[in-house]
Amino acid sequence: MNILKLLDKFSDDKFFTTETSRLETITNISAFGKKAAVAAVPLGLGVAMATPVKAETHTTAVPGSFFKTALTEALQLALTLEYLENEYYSIGLGTAGLIPNADRTVFMQISKHESAHVGFLKSTLTSLGVTPGAMPNFDFTAGGNFAPFSDYSQFLVLAQAFEDTGVRAYKGQAGNVMSNKVVLQAALQIHSVEARHASQVRRMRANKGWIELANGGNMPAATNPVYAGEDVTTQAGYNTATAFGAAAGSAAYDEVLSGSDATSIASLFIV
Repeated sequence: MNILKLLDKFSDDKFFTTETSRLETITNISAFGKKAAVAAVPLGLGVAMATPVKAETHTTAVPGSFFKTALTEALQLALTLEYLENEYYSIGLGTAGLIPNADRTVFMQISKHESAHVGFLKSTLTSLGVTPGAMPNFDFTAGGNFAPFSDYSQFLVLAQAFEDTGVRAYKGQAGNVMSNKVVLQAALQIHSVEARHASQVRRMRANKGWIELANGGNMPAATNPVYAGEDVTTQAGYNTATAFGAAAGSAAYDEVLSGSDATSIASLFIV
């Protein structure tokens, strides 16, 4: 399959939103992943990959329930974050006069993505035999500290905070979904889309599209936990600051956000 056709297929919102059975959803994603992998293999290498090889023998067994629990808990966390974003944009778009006409198209598209993510995560959890968590009740003022639906600048501030949180949270849960390759692939695909959202919203606030030295860019102190730890400049023993400077070195690598930290951030807006 031509790689451009694959990319075109993935850019189609219907890939995640078409009404199919849960089994079909997982099957479609699995098939897509296999085709994408083949399309990305350099000419000639595919022959080598097709040659049977002897699998490694592992002597240490880990109960399947361990992996399933880690997997489903990661998906439940992702669902909570997607609920938060989806509801936030839904209210924002439904608030007359809040979002300027020039920006509405952007948030309408982001909203479609978040809705698709919610649907996918709920379907996947159900397919795994787990009941998806219900959408929490949200207080986007965080106890009266924000007024996002009457002040567009504050709406953008929280949109950036939520998107930046989502990017780091998905990365932080990668290890917990590795037991299921289909889910891992979908999570990575969602992660990259969330990163595009974050970059877009950051630029709408006249910020750079990336994070430098744990500085969110003209963000209130209440959002500091979203960016804590982003000032790391050493990667796999290599000091990126030495070659490029601390700001560029830290910006070149996103840091993970633990599940507990992501939960704490989301909890500020849950009642």
